[in-house]
Amino acid sequence: MPTSATVTVRYFASLREALGASETVDLAPATTLGQLRDALIARGGRHAEALARGRALRCALNQVMADEATPVPAGAEVAFFPPVTGG
Repeated sequence: MPTSATVTVRYFASLREALGASETVDLAPATTLGQLRDALIARGGRHAEALARGRALRCALNQVMADEATPVPAGAEVAFFPPVTGG
């Protein structure tokens, strides 16, 4: 049984400005999107500020909108971005 899962995390809009376009992250198996966000926040610094729990953020798993309870499989692409308003 694998001990970690490698995923690609992509950032968009203001998050990209703060954190860069993407990074690779190793996760424990059965990690959810919310747990991934918390792990990134725990790094402190720019990650803690950009991904803070007080900020409204959307997330997608393999280019499909998902909520934070969604498990992240190995090899997945996760995207974080601010909500978009339009008119």
